[in-house]
Amino acid sequence: MTKNTNSLISKSSICIVTSPRTKAAITPLSNFVDIFCSSSKQVYLITGNDGAEVFKINKNIRGTSISHKAQEHVTSRILNHIFLQLKISYEILKLNKNIDSSIFFMGESLLLPVLTLKILRKPIVLSLAASYPKIIDSQKGLQSILKLPKYLEIINYMLADRIVIYSSNLIKEWGLYRYQDKIRISHEHILDFNRFKLEKKYNEREFVIGYIGRFSEEKGIINFVKSIPEILKKEPFLNILIMGDGDLRGNVEKYILENGLENKTKLTGWISHEDLPRHLNSLKLLVMPSYTEGLPNIMLEAMACGTPVLAAKVGAIPDIIKDTQTGFLMEDNSPENIAKNVIRALEYPYIGKIAEDAKSLVESEFTYEVAIEKYSSAFD
Repeated sequence: MTKNTNSLISKSSICIVTSPRTKAAITPLSNFVDIFCSSSKQVYLITGNDGAEVFKINKNIRGTSISHKAQEHVTSRILNHIFLQLKISYEILKLNKNIDSSIFFMGESLLLPVLTLKILRKPIVLSLAASYPKIIDSQKGLQSILKLPKYLEIINYMLADRIVIYSSNLIKEWGLYRYQDKIRISHEHILDFNRFKLEKKYNEREFVIGYIGRFSEEKGIINFVKSIPEILKKEPFLNILIMGDGDLRGNVEKYILENGLENKTKLTGWISHEDLPRHLNSLKLLVMPSYTEGLPNIMLEAMACGTPVLAAKVGAIPDIIKDTQTGFLMEDNSPENIAKNVIRALEYPYIGKIAEDAKSLVESEFTYEVAIEKYSSAFD
């Protein structure tokens, strides 16, 4: 390592780099920035699109936001991505004399900026919120050229001085064995318990379960929708809320209509972060059937609202959810297994106690103070 990475947290100026973000990323990015603002001399942020909102939330940071429009055509997407990386690299060069270290958060496949920092002899940390290789591997029929970010991220694993992940479980799941010496465990999750709190007692809620998230292959949304007919055979009075949007929305709508589920299943579209606590407080169970995860915010927010979570046993989820103690785990996310476990959870006699214990857990583990302590220890 070129410089001592211990200096990353205290008495140094750091540059946080992300890819252009959507609104869904504003909260985790803002939390991440706040952690470093508390103990670093100066924080610079290079982000884009809705990530610019973080500059309004935290007035103490400096940096820039790059506008980036997604392209449909394959060649245009590749060229667009190259130009984006060149723009970010240029911004890094402008900050060279002002920064001591760099952290890539939600920008793990930005190879050209990483190479730029390597040439400038700045310590490089990758803070992995997800795994591009795992996400891409879950997408069926993807053109080979569109798998390029997977290989860019793997190259960055080799170039980075340190890699931060949410759980030691992810070393195996994300194939990080060869990088174990540079891996540290931490998270940026900070919950606002003034907003995410119990508003409606569990036994007073209507008989409704839900899914909240992106409609994409890796989230397992199609498997969840395919599980609904089997669930309704056992629980005919149950209603299902599906909240979110994405590329697979058409597939979801088609399955619901073709199987006559429109009277029992409601699609709401995207839910704003402001409205999320109200919706979470309406559910008897939140279902998370993902193929891959890091440490999902929505799981923690549901637990803070007293809503039990049923999740696939992936990512850092098993560190937080202990089956029949702080939630429910399923071994795989097949439609049959989802249906079986939804019924198991809804019929579990002590589900109210599970909701209470899960709420207590996140209230003690996901505060601002704990997040700072964990990130500080990651660089000791």
